[in-house]
Amino acid sequence: MIRHALPGLAATFGLLATLGSAQAQTRHDSNAPIDFSANAIELQDRANRAVLTGGVTIRQSTMTLTADRVVVAYVGQVTEGASPQASRMDATGNVTVTRPDQTAKSRFAVYDVNRRVVTMIGGVQLTQGANTLTGGRLSIDLDTGRATIDGSGVGTTAAPGGAVQQGGGRVTGRFSVPKRN
Repeated sequence: MIRHALPGLAATFGLLATLGSAQAQTRHDSNAPIDFSANAIELQDRANRAVLTGGVTIRQSTMTLTADRVVVAYVGQVTEGASPQASRMDATGNVTVTRPDQTAKSRFAVYDVNRRVVTMIGGVQLTQGANTLTGGRLSIDLDTGRATIDGSGVGTTAAPGGAVQQGGGRVTGRFSVPKRN
């Protein structure tokens, strides 16, 4: 069984290397300001967070994150004429992260601004050109452009009593084939 899995595993690593190396060439500017738009915002100053709802769009440099709802944790007080410093963003519902030549979709995402890492979970689909990978969890290092996807959470079901059971998740994908003349 392991012998049959090795070619697929090697192919998956090859695609990840391709996805990662393409992004490394277009390094993300994680020091750029973060702009947002949404249908509504609720500021929770005591908790140092803002809740954005309804067609949320967040842009930083060449990266765009869209979702139904995003909770932004920030440091410091919101004062007139100054912007709070975002430290973390938790996105839920129809999450899409778009970067040059790459689009990822999931149910949930966390953007750890300090670590410069986006982690997406729940029905993850990563697409670059004609290449597509699916899995349970995707991690994108914005400094290096490296994307890592695994099967964590794939096949998750609710058991009696509300407990969560993990299935043996797998990463799946499809490779395109060059056209022959």
